[in-house]
Amino acid sequence: QVQLVESGGGLVQAGDSLRLSCAASGRTSSNYNMAWFRQAPGKEREFVAAISWSDGRLLYADSVKGRFTISRDNAKSTVYLQMNSLKPEDTAAYYCAADRTRYSSSGQMYHYWGQGTQVTVSS
Repeated sequence: QVQLVESGGGLVQAGDSLRLSCAASGRTSSNYNMAWFRQAPGKEREFVAAISWSDGRLLYADSVKGRFTISRDNAKSTVYLQMNSLKPEDTAAYYCAADRTRYSSSGQMYHYWGQGTQVTVSS
């Protein structure tokens, strides 16, 4: 069992930056593929970024490429999402997800989920 806790959300202005953190706890919590998803009100959940635990492969949604960076610190069992040049359309609840064997942009592939942290970007 793995528990995921997100933090770092908030209210910012367009063009600002934020860094989200997702702390994992549980047995061998660092040996998981990790991802970020987001969901805006009235919209479906969408993939943001993913990072594999074995070789650090990265995957990004086209909408965030060049602006967001996913990284991880295995010693701290924490994954980060650095978000730069934020836009109002980035406003959403951001969720951290983990899976022991699957590395994907599909939310259905991830077994564990956090409770989410809200990011609001004003224009």
